[in-house]
Amino acid sequence: MKETNGQHLISLFEQWAPKSLAVDGDTVGLQIGTLNKTITKVLVTLDVNLDTVEEAIKNGCELIIAHHPPIYRGMKNMRTDLPQGILIEKLIKNDIAVYAAHTNLDIATGGVNDLLANALQLENIEILEQTTSEQLMKLAVFTPKESTNVVRAALDIAGAGQIGEYRSCSFTSTGEGRFKPSDLASPYIGQANELEVVEEDKIEVVFSVSIKNKVLKALLTNHPYEEPAYDLILLESEVNKMGLGRIGKLPKKLKLAEYAEVVKKQLNVPFVRVVGDLTKEVQKVAVLGGDGNKYIQTAKRAGADVFITGDLYFHVAQDAEAIGLSVIDPGHHVEQIMKHGVAEYMTEVCIQNNLLVEFISSKISTDPFQLI
Repeated sequence: MKETNGQHLISLFEQWAPKSLAVDGDTVGLQIGTLNKTITKVLVTLDVNLDTVEEAIKNGCELIIAHHPPIYRGMKNMRTDLPQGILIEKLIKNDIAVYAAHTNLDIATGGVNDLLANALQLENIEILEQTTSEQLMKLAVFTPKESTNVVRAALDIAGAGQIGEYRSCSFTSTGEGRFKPSDLASPYIGQANELEVVEEDKIEVVFSVSIKNKVLKALLTNHPYEEPAYDLILLESEVNKMGLGRIGKLPKKLKLAEYAEVVKKQLNVPFVRVVGDLTKEVQKVAVLGGDGNKYIQTAKRAGADVFITGDLYFHVAQDAEAIGLSVIDPGHHVEQIMKHGVAEYMTEVCIQNNLLVEFISSKISTDPFQLI
């Protein structure tokens, strides 16, 4: 096992939850301190407050990964006699960096909303509100037959030819290629100023637009021709669809009151607020961590029987009741599920990369509410 710096560590994290996934205006990424240092211990927390900072200091952490950004709105000053300034001063004095992964971690596959959906025992899970996707491109390249396998393998390694859960997808057809090299050319096959006819294969593969440069580099590095002939075609097909919230089905129908008890148990909360007929059976469930008030209609359109989200407003609850959508509000703090989820995921990533980094799930509850 070897040590690593913060920049490398966060680059591995962002392969899972890239900042580009965050919704417009969200504040994500490095907020306090520097990543240009060795990281051996990381505290994973929902919120950054004085208690969690003390926890990080006690455990010898050089980095905190938080879900809720400690700097969410623009700061006009940083007074060390006010709460936010006191917090930032303490972090800087103890050389602890803070990295925030907010809506990008909500949206990421395996992130907050998938963790919640799995905890709530949902099956056939889909995205509730799509926020992003990528277009597909198709590459068609012509190569001499003896080089077909080499070029095809290089494109495969670069990530081309991945369709859903299938890898190494391609199509090959055979035909005749014709070309006449000039005096200045250095042809792999043929002579200057002589028309050459070659039996060639046409390889066709698809890939997401985001890896176009990587695929082209693999092609040009491994193709034998000085000037390979290829086509790039932008397709209308979408891949890597991602978004906020999840929707799925329970293994069997439950009365709303029964499922509310399941939610309490699975999300480890002392109580939930419920909107709807407690005797009504529910099976199709939508869930969105945090504040999901503006997604009431989205959940209804998706066919949800019940929507699980936090911070439900009084009038939004009335609106949900009017459209026949049951709601279970377990509070905003259920997003704390990310503490164990991120720690577990990143521990595995570091083991795979032979990195000596310990991830610690915060034991501090940052829920400001108490039940009396």
